[in-house]
Amino acid sequence: MADKPVFTEKQYLGREWIPVTIRLMLALICFAVYFFTDERERNGDLLVVVGFGIVIISIIMGFMLHFRTRVINKSILLDGLWTSRLVKIDLNSIVKVESGTYSRYLFNNPVYNLHKKGTIRFFTAGNDAIHLTDRDGLLYIIGSQHCNEFLRAIKEEMKR
Repeated sequence: MADKPVFTEKQYLGREWIPVTIRLMLALICFAVYFFTDERERNGDLLVVVGFGIVIISIIMGFMLHFRTRVINKSILLDGLWTSRLVKIDLNSIVKVESGTYSRYLFNNPVYNLHKKGTIRFFTAGNDAIHLTDRDGLLYIIGSQHCNEFLRAIKEEMKR
């Protein structure tokens, strides 16, 4: 049964605005300190190299895929970075599906398959998430930037 996915979302590591802002501010500080350095010596040149290094790393991280979410064949497939395993959540075992916020905090670290206190978390950026509860009481929290479409796709697959 190789059906077409009902929902597909790719989340990238370097595209959230808060870490991008922090990295660019660090690069600007490096450039400003270099510009206001009186003597152009080897240590001053190091600031330019570090500033350009931060900018280049920030650009590369904008294209680095953290994980991909797909809803297909009555299951949710979460495929992470290079060495992470494919996580398959069977929608037949899901009891409750709801939309909500990922966390009450402003800053959240990207996570993939983080098991903590009876929850399994998947998150890259944004504030919204889908909360799935299975028969065993395990809670899956999957962050999404297209939360309403993701919720609609899950409910549509569960009705099949």
